[in-house]
Amino acid sequence: MADTKPSTLSSVVVEQCTINSEYLEREVIVDVYLPGATVKPEQLSLLLINDGQDLLKMPFDEILDELITAGEIEPLICIGIHCGADRKMEYGTAYSADFKGRGAKAGLYTKFIFEELLPFIRKAYSIPSFKHKSFAGFSLGALSALDIVWNNASEFNRVGSFSGSLWWRRKGYDEGYNDEQDRLMHLQVRKGTLHPWLQFFVQCGRLDEAADRNENGVIDSIDDALDLIIELKAKGYTDEHIHYLELEEGKHDVTTWGSAFPAFLKWGWGGK
Repeated sequence: MADTKPSTLSSVVVEQCTINSEYLEREVIVDVYLPGATVKPEQLSLLLINDGQDLLKMPFDEILDELITAGEIEPLICIGIHCGADRKMEYGTAYSADFKGRGAKAGLYTKFIFEELLPFIRKAYSIPSFKHKSFAGFSLGALSALDIVWNNASEFNRVGSFSGSLWWRRKGYDEGYNDEQDRLMHLQVRKGTLHPWLQFFVQCGRLDEAADRNENGVIDSIDDALDLIIELKAKGYTDEHIHYLELEEGKHDVTTWGSAFPAFLKWGWGGK
């Protein structure tokens, strides 16, 4: 059942629901951010967000409320999906677990999204279909969002990656690792096909980390993000499809992602 939280927000109502997932064998908490004004259901877009527990720290409800109230973005429904204790197994790439076996439940997490979460949202809020669907996430949750959108492109229009764990790899650095062959998300894009309706928002911070495996003076998270964009462009995506945001003082933390989220929302749902 939904639990509506008391609020002073002008344009957003927040409800918390619990879904008993058979696929994940756990209860999944989701925060539902609803537009307060009456909007025809068929005009509403849906944004799913991994690591929904981090939205509470931004605070996301105030960010969303301010943008909708000011008319800077169209009203939309946002779903913050709280991670579970098995986060490193549920997030990742369904294509393959990483070299340590992490991400082994990513396929089950995808099933949870399509067969349990989306039907629940449609039924609970009497919305049979959405104008558009998008997915976003932070760090490993960003990798999960990218993986799910890429492999289910017919279901989505946009994806947002904030400090994405694009280093996710099938070999350790001491096991003959190769940038071109072993980064799992890059490999999927290279083997995939162009879906011209998809759009990508990729955010990185220059202080995301200190690691620089190829010693080129650029931290790995930025290298991995720029290399992913190269792979996307090789498929035929252009700057019209891809928005890259690099924050000079950006760190691998909720404060940074919260500061970047308005740019993502205005990019995806602002006036065109």
